[in-house]
Amino acid sequence: MGNKTNPATTPRSFRAKSRNARPLTPNPLLDFARSKRFWGALIVAALSSPAKAAEPTQYQRALAAGYKAGILCSGIFNAGRTQAQIEALELTGIYAEYSPIVPTLPAHVYDTGVVSVDYDKHMLPRTASWSREKGCVTQPIRSEMTYVVPRSAGARPKANAGPPELEMTQHWPTGDLAAKPKQNIAVALAVKGAFGADYGNGARTIAVLAVQDGKIAAESYAKGFGPRISNRTWSVAKSISGTLVGIAVKQRLLDPRLSARVPEWEPTAFDPRAAITLDNLLRMASGLHSDTAGNRTDALYMGATTVTQETTHWPLEAAPGTRFRYANNDILLAIRSLRTALNDDTRYLAFPRTELFDRIGMAHTVAETDWQGNFILSSQVWSTARDLARLGLLWLNDGVWQGERILPEGWVKYMTTPSGPQPADGPGYGATLWLFGPKQGLPEGSYAAQGNRGQYIMVVPSKKLVIVRRGEDPAGSPFDIAKFSADVIAALK
Repeated sequence: MGNKTNPATTPRSFRAKSRNARPLTPNPLLDFARSKRFWGALIVAALSSPAKAAEPTQYQRALAAGYKAGILCSGIFNAGRTQAQIEALELTGIYAEYSPIVPTLPAHVYDTGVVSVDYDKHMLPRTASWSREKGCVTQPIRSEMTYVVPRSAGARPKANAGPPELEMTQHWPTGDLAAKPKQNIAVALAVKGAFGADYGNGARTIAVLAVQDGKIAAESYAKGFGPRISNRTWSVAKSISGTLVGIAVKQRLLDPRLSARVPEWEPTAFDPRAAITLDNLLRMASGLHSDTAGNRTDALYMGATTVTQETTHWPLEAAPGTRFRYANNDILLAIRSLRTALNDDTRYLAFPRTELFDRIGMAHTVAETDWQGNFILSSQVWSTARDLARLGLLWLNDGVWQGERILPEGWVKYMTTPSGPQPADGPGYGATLWLFGPKQGLPEGSYAAQGNRGQYIMVVPSKKLVIVRRGEDPAGSPFDIAKFSADVIAALK
């Protein structure tokens, strides 16, 4: 048992001595340290002291390097911009986790169409490689033991060249002849406001284009941009996906009423996700879980996991068709279904170009893939204001282009008709298009494609109007597309 004392029976004076003879006389400092005032002051001091930012992890640095490599590659080889221009605009105002890291990472641009970015001395640089067919493909994170030389594209591409027979010999809207807008002072003032702070503090507009009755009514660009210089569409690509699915429906390759064609869910006896229809995916109603609401798929966009790795492993957490949850994964799975239905990778890789872009004159639009050849059509498309206006005109004309039916009859109505669960607030949602109207100060039946950093195609059927706004807005600086569109409508009167 030893010679332990019993606090309950030991005199107070002895107990004091047995604890290193602590003094029993009053101590003001000790009393204050034991008081509520001391702990309150300590908490206030801790809250007011600037917290030291946590050092980024190696994985965060790898993602930041992949982001920089991909954006530089696409901006240089798809759009023809310089590295300095991209670092000053497209690579600023990005997600907070990567914003302080990206400027510190050295980038190397090669004339063979490859961009590499250093991020860790023990790992190989992150790389993105360009080709005419796939745009820029970001390569996986690699160590020296897993090194594979990325295939180069050969000679450096001539950015923005475009098919001359379309641009120089055909009139607008298929080509660029006679595309110059007529002068309208009222519209010009509204457009000028879009390049300032009238529609959002901190918003950075790079292009505005308004088309009424098929003719360009207004067109303006920020310094460093122009009719043939593209930037990333972000989630406007989702509406491009809805259009491509419509073309596949017309060709009887897909049926939105049937189960999505996801082979990773089919081999087992019964996968409950087989109940998810293509319509559920197009309406953001799959019921699938993901670690965020789905509009952050960093592992795919920056880490170079593949579409199938990113999208097919998530379980159900709600019955399909019962919940709206905006999700990149839903659209990626819809395009996965297209690849399955085609069952021909050569045809699949050509599908956006041959079935849509070339047919309506979208000569400066590039749909990019992951390194296994899956289109990242939730976000990763590079396009111009004029090309997106052409897409808006296709929708406005019910899928008919210059007398040729591209989309099945009624498909645009399908894309713009709400069905099932809807967003909790703001615009409604159809099948890859956002639905606007009087609640947003716009005519009934208006709809839009929308993307991160301020990408918009607004269509107002009652005014025969298409408005395109391109931006590189910083995170947290939204552009008020509804107010801008309403002001353009008023000016056109």
